[in-house]
Amino acid sequence: MKARAAEAGGAVDRAAAGYAAVLYAQPDNADIALRAWRQALAAGDDALAARAAKVLQAKGQAPLDVALYDCALAARTGDAAKIEQALKTLKDTPFAFIANPVRAWQAFAADKDPMPLLDAAQGSALERGYAAENRALLLIATGHMDDGVAGLRMLLGADPGGIDLRYNAAQLLAAKGRADTAHALLIGDDPMLAALSAHIGDGVQPSLAFGVSRIFTRLAADIAHGKAATLSIALTRSALAAEPGNDRARLLLADALAESDAPDRALAVLDQIAPDHPLWAVAQDMHVQVLARSGASPQAIEAAKRQSANGDAGDARQLGELLTGQKRYGEAAGAFALALKRAGKNADWTYHLQLGGALEQAGRWTEARAELVKAVEMAPDEPLALNYLGYARIEHHEDVAASEKMLQQAHQLAPANASISDSLAWAWFRRGDTARALPLLETAAAAEPANATIGEHLGDTYWAIGRRYEARYAWAAAKVSADPADLARLNAKIANGPDAHTAQAR
Repeated sequence: MKARAAEAGGAVDRAAAGYAAVLYAQPDNADIALRAWRQALAAGDDALAARAAKVLQAKGQAPLDVALYDCALAARTGDAAKIEQALKTLKDTPFAFIANPVRAWQAFAADKDPMPLLDAAQGSALERGYAAENRALLLIATGHMDDGVAGLRMLLGADPGGIDLRYNAAQLLAAKGRADTAHALLIGDDPMLAALSAHIGDGVQPSLAFGVSRIFTRLAADIAHGKAATLSIALTRSALAAEPGNDRARLLLADALAESDAPDRALAVLDQIAPDHPLWAVAQDMHVQVLARSGASPQAIEAAKRQSANGDAGDARQLGELLTGQKRYGEAAGAFALALKRAGKNADWTYHLQLGGALEQAGRWTEARAELVKAVEMAPDEPLALNYLGYARIEHHEDVAASEKMLQQAHQLAPANASISDSLAWAWFRRGDTARALPLLETAAAAEPANATIGEHLGDTYWAIGRRYEARYAWAAAKVSADPADLARLNAKIANGPDAHTAQAR
């Protein structure tokens, strides 16, 4: 029971230790072995994972990720028989598509031609895709670098974001003395690409362990954020079992652990990435994100401050976003101003929008207006910029007619955006046109029932046309997701209706 409680609370180390003790007392219990297996992977307890896997295999109840893990361990040691046994287990399963790429890397390690094995991959689009990617990598590994790069270019044309494929190929190219080509593959706006390009170094020599580890890492990246954290943990642990230095797998593992509500273990995994590794800066960003997602906002903000002190525009921006989430708008404005300064000529309209929004929330409207106007000037067809400036000017009773036209333009550009619909409807309500405001507010509330601002505006509109019961219902619904600071106003409206102090909901 203690182990299950620890598991439910994301304390994977305690859960693994508890299941280990129970499995020792009941060594033939497959149910306990399965729980022990899952928590062993999450905690990185290799000994418990091996013991649990042995029980599950003996009982014929091993999940498929046991075979994945066995394949990775065998790749690290070069045990061809165990690899073949694992691939046989995976035959006719959703993971069968990895067989030919794994065997191709085996052939490479044995100084045999790997290409016929990849030519045999004629099954699903997924199988063909993984075969094509590994063909390009193996062409580089076997010295046919120009052919490999040409294959990569075709693949990246279909998937320009393929960070893992770019990184894997760049590491192999750098190891072959083609650093210039490696850097060219890592050109892009993604911070991870920039970090990897700056620290590509001497690259990595191709091997069976490299190939298998990167196949599993690629699959884990493909399913990231797809509500498959358990599988992602198994894949990334398998990738690390094959290649312990694969820090890209560590990043994905940490993300999956955080998604599984195990933030402490996620942070521990991130701490394993050394400061001199190219992914260290990315790991620090994720460190802040994990803290924020776990509800540890003060710690996240302090970590973001340390990172922003000597960081870039992105670090300052991340700090501003965290401060905004805590309603520390004045401090957020300072962070966004720093981000804007650091970005320089590369600052787009979103920098001005974030700074203007923080200044407006901090009560510094004159400064905010200038930034919001700048955002609209830079992006006159961006509905978010138009919406923010138009709504804010109406709230400050400035140029209401022009602001309403701005909101109408935003709504035409993004008719499905509930917040923009709310802004336009509220502008109509403020000048007494409840007949037009109500249906738009009802549509917005149906699209985003958890949006407290829309719910409150809907209640105010119902009240204005005499539908008092529905007004109180809308305000009560708004209370469910409203900020604590807004509850007193909503309660007053429910009790007595809007008055001079509560009528102007923001």
